[in-house]
Amino acid sequence: MANLPQSLSMNAPFGVPSASNPASAAVAGAPANKDRKMASAEHLVLDLSSPDLRENALLELSKKRELFQDLAPLLWNSFGTIAALLQEIVSIYPVLSPPNLSPAQSNRVCNALALLQCVASHPDTRMLFLNAHIPLYLYPFLNTTSKSRPFEYLRLTSLGVIGALVKVDDTEVISFLLSTEIIPLCLRTMEMGSELSKTVATFIVQKILLDDVGLDYICTTAERFFAVGRVLGNMVAALAEQPSSRLLKHIIRCYLRLSDNPRACDALRSCLPDMLRDATFSSCLRVSTACVIVHIPFSITLGVIWRMVIFSLSIIR
Repeated sequence: MANLPQSLSMNAPFGVPSASNPASAAVAGAPANKDRKMASAEHLVLDLSSPDLRENALLELSKKRELFQDLAPLLWNSFGTIAALLQEIVSIYPVLSPPNLSPAQSNRVCNALALLQCVASHPDTRMLFLNAHIPLYLYPFLNTTSKSRPFEYLRLTSLGVIGALVKVDDTEVISFLLSTEIIPLCLRTMEMGSELSKTVATFIVQKILLDDVGLDYICTTAERFFAVGRVLGNMVAALAEQPSSRLLKHIIRCYLRLSDNPRACDALRSCLPDMLRDATFSSCLRVSTACVIVHIPFSITLGVIWRMVIFSLSIIR
């Protein structure tokens, strides 16, 4: 632990508050409480290096990760910790195909993934995480097709790690992801995952599209554009049977961003799903049918139309 920042040391002095001054005691007790939490975190992180203690440490750290300030630098800088987490991930590769993942195995590896999400979210460790190409270790999980609960939980938690990366609107992050197979993996989940997995995968695609590099990548070739458009269209058709305003919001935002590209905007005029032109989702969007796309003159650019729809979506809670 010698290479940890001084703020993470367990040897910080504790103040002794005066019993006659409760306010002073509360102020002085706050740093002491923080130090105790970090001492607990450091102890659990050390346990990750022990195969016999690792399972409990994974569970406790994943449950309490938001209580531990600077847990991400602690995980990254502690000797052998990231290697232990990656060991947990690769250890279940053999049960991915044929699908034979047990609930206990899924829960354990998802606890490890939750800690990696913590590292991916922290500004001090995000790029280190990315430069080590750790997201690639998660792609075999996103490539699974079993719809059983253990696999669905595994995909969802893996998507959470990628979602934590794209949430920061960093072009370097987007460029890295585009150099991998993240788009087809997300499209696969958008087609066959649960509603929550579809929502997270669509959010990732949306965030990639919102970056100019991502939009250019998708719209550079007709093959990429129509692959995304086909999946979005299929999702719209499925939502007509089982509406979800949250998922629909992300789908429409993807269409909105695609409309910012002139070639894509022209293509959307002919391949936009009919159910987004009529009153199919009017109740889901809580707007009157008079405001649905079919009633808006098509001479208005598609981008403007979608901005009107997004405004309608803003009232969804």
